[in-house]
Amino acid sequence: MNIDELIAIDIHTHAEEPCGCAPRDDGYDEFQAGMAKYFKNPAGSKGMLPTVNETAVYYRERKIGCVIFPVDAERETGFHRYANEEVAMIAAENSDIMIPFASIDPAKGKMGAREARRLVREFGVKGFKFHPTMQAFYPNDRSAYTLYEAIAEEGAITLFHTGQTGVGAGMRGGMNMRLKYSNPIYLDDVAADFPDMPIILAHPSFPWQEEALSVATHKPNVYIDMSGWSPKYFPPILVQYANSLLKHKMLFGSDWPAITPDRWLKDFADIPIKDEVRPLILKENARKLLKI
Repeated sequence: MNIDELIAIDIHTHAEEPCGCAPRDDGYDEFQAGMAKYFKNPAGSKGMLPTVNETAVYYRERKIGCVIFPVDAERETGFHRYANEEVAMIAAENSDIMIPFASIDPAKGKMGAREARRLVREFGVKGFKFHPTMQAFYPNDRSAYTLYEAIAEEGAITLFHTGQTGVGAGMRGGMNMRLKYSNPIYLDDVAADFPDMPIILAHPSFPWQEEALSVATHKPNVYIDMSGWSPKYFPPILVQYANSLLKHKMLFGSDWPAITPDRWLKDFADIPIKDEVRPLILKENARKLLKI
């Protein structure tokens, strides 16, 4: 990866399920149709989810590096996870543009910790994605610490969904998803207990934006990615902190394929971010965090 040639690094892109499963798991089409409606994006429609290789082509054409990961929510959704090894191997084949993260449900305990170590050591995985709402756990639940300990000891990064989610939005019972798990204040405990493990709070954390900004300001190892929303909808306080106290801790992320980097970058150009801060958010902060 020639970082100097890239115009940006997208810290938040998805390798979508179902990992070659045919037919799709029960309920998966309805789930993706709900996501497509919520984000006003047809990517979730049947047959329209991009493969990891198609994602690489898209990002290569735009000279944007991308961190890519699956989400292990098998226990709660019943949908097969995309194998971490497969995502990592495809990312390795596209290493000029892709950086692999993985995802493990914390409920897998010691087995999950063993998998995390193996993924870092044998597959070059740089970090791990968690989705507390989809995985139905509070991030500061001590049962998750077995996995965090392995990740921290391996020197990897953690990335947590925070705030409201498009997953299940508008669907009956919200697909049984509970928003309470994704309040970023629970990650204050994790940041204190694992002070050397980088933690990324994903998304503007509506309705807990100020909690996220507080944790990121207080804990040196906490960052915020700005994915999942068009920048034109960013709350003013997020823009204020991005321009000042947290200018070295804000990261560009799109939430591909739900939101494309084309759309995100277009709207980002129209919000009042200082000229000297833009390159930090788009690339330099991620470059430093990822050590590339």
